[in-house]
Amino acid sequence: MATALSVFTNLLSDMFPLSKSDQDALLSLDVTQREVPAGSYIVREGDVARTCSILISGIALRQKVSAFGHRQIVSLIIPGDALDLPNVFLGTADHDVRTLTKSNIATVSVVKFNELMQNFPALAGAILLAVLIEGSISREWILNLGRRDGQTRIAHFICEYATRMNERGLSSGDVIDIPMTQEQLGDVTGLTAVHVNRMLKLLEAENLIVKMGRQLSIPSIAALRERADFNARYLHLPSREITEN
Repeated sequence: MATALSVFTNLLSDMFPLSKSDQDALLSLDVTQREVPAGSYIVREGDVARTCSILISGIALRQKVSAFGHRQIVSLIIPGDALDLPNVFLGTADHDVRTLTKSNIATVSVVKFNELMQNFPALAGAILLAVLIEGSISREWILNLGRRDGQTRIAHFICEYATRMNERGLSSGDVIDIPMTQEQLGDVTGLTAVHVNRMLKLLEAENLIVKMGRQLSIPSIAALRERADFNARYLHLPSREITEN
């Protein structure tokens, strides 16, 4: 089952210098791999962390739900990402993790994961860096929600998603597949589905995107980034050419 963690190992190695022994130790962890349908809860708020899961394929999300039933999607998880890494350190989940699409997930024991970090300091450093990058992305999402207009929020999310997917080799060129409804995009950007629809139409009218069902074509990523107030620095990507504005 070592290959189940290859995508996560490769991601950490791109971010932080890991020796072959570091990588082999991570790949040697016992793994339970499973497929789950779209909309499944992987973690619920209040769960005690006994496992740590890695997204092998599919798309997932982190969400918070208010006492009044209003949902805010607080981050998007793509293949290679850990689904619940902060919970390894915090012990108890403070948010939900759900699959957006049918997904393949690899799960390891938190006890074994912690032992690994204690025995391999470089791996602990790489995992800490991954957690810090999650925090950096969260800060940008707060800025997006609080200080950008609706059209800019949508454009910024599209830029981030396209950049991360291209960096992982999960999409290429100027066409990206966004498997989200307008309501779900609203839960990301704090807008109603009706408002999301209007903002997408405005972006189309400015020839910044072309909608093709669940796919989007981006005629000029540079123009879309400018409209989105997007600078990829906060993603801390290893590819220098991608992190530049």
